Amino acid sequence: MALIELKRMAQGKSSTLSHLYVNGIFACYLLEDAIRKTKVPGKTCIPEGSYKLLLNTWGGMNLDYRKRYPIMHKGMIEISGIPNFKSVYLHIGNTINDTAGCPLFGSWYNLVNDEFEVYQSRLAYERIYPVLTRIVAAESVHLTVTNQHL
Repeated sequence: MALIELKRMAQGKSSTLSHLYVNGIFACYLLEDAIRKTKVPGKTCIPEGSYKLLLNTWGGMNLDYRKRYPIMHKGMIEISGIPNFKSVYLHIGNTINDTAGCPLFGSWYNLVNDEFEVYQSRLAYERIYPVLTRIVAAESVHLTVTNQHL
């Protein structure tokens, strides 16, 4: 059984820098909204926990990603079963302005004006998405989310 982990490592003013691990191996950086005790819609990262990953082929961003990646796209990688959240996908983006609670892929990061940003998001997505979709299509898998060094 595959082990997929999101480990939160550092916080900016309104951003959180995380690491994504697949079977114990660092895969890429992730950018999330701030960790908050009380949810602020569109500005809060998902809570710690274990959540099922699935391929969502019907909603949200599928049309855009199908156009951008006609051969590779099999569906959005959705993090499901999160209390008080819906339609949370792992996707492309660089700043917290590109997310509303969804983790964004990044190849590297920087801290700009006390906010984390990730870069080469498309490259990270193109590298990690096929790995994750193979795992999600083959077995029931969960994403474990933990706050590490915060």
